[in-house]
Amino acid sequence: MVPSLIRDDVQTQAKALGDPTRFRIFRYIFESGCPIGVAELTTYTQLNHNAVRQHLAVLAAAELVVEEVEERTRPGRPRLMYTPAIEVAGKWGLPSPYEYLAVLLSEMLLTNASAEEVGRSEGARRVTELSRRPHGDGLSVIQGEMARIGFRPSLRQRPHSAEITLERCPFESAAATNPGAVCQIHRGLAEGLAEGIGGIEVEDLIAKNPHKAGCRLKLNVIG
Repeated sequence: MVPSLIRDDVQTQAKALGDPTRFRIFRYIFESGCPIGVAELTTYTQLNHNAVRQHLAVLAAAELVVEEVEERTRPGRPRLMYTPAIEVAGKWGLPSPYEYLAVLLSEMLLTNASAEEVGRSEGARRVTELSRRPHGDGLSVIQGEMARIGFRPSLRQRPHSAEITLERCPFESAAATNPGAVCQIHRGLAEGLAEGIGGIEVEDLIAKNPHKAGCRLKLNVIG
């Protein structure tokens, strides 16, 4: 008997995405740019809550999406929210982080714009794209966009400020070689998102060693 050359996790993910509805849910979560709840997916798929939860359970078990409890600053029961698993970037027809970075670096060469300007333009473009579909509040959108790229963000929110810690650098090698360009693209991206959303401004991006991660994006919440 010939041993299987396909890893178990790949087989599990392929099986999970073999269902067309489940694949639609997976792509929607990846492309949404913010953590997604069951209610939004119910509206999107026109399925009942239980059916959506069953699909999400399969995707989570296959490590295609991450399930987290919503952080709430207002009354109410926290919801379960879903973001794409970082490791799926570059797989299953999704763009890889370095493909994304290469496009932005190419834009710098073509336009002679600064890294921060290119990032800001990309952030503004993403806000326009995200406005075509339902999404959460501004901070959730920024957090979700960071998750989509692969930064593994954790959000800590205060009444008039917030901080997003980036637990992973998806551009680790490039950032170590040229932090001036890569980190400024990221700062510009956050600024473009914040400006497009409104009511949020970027105070600072505190860069850390990309091999260890932990960069902190400091935000002011206006109003």
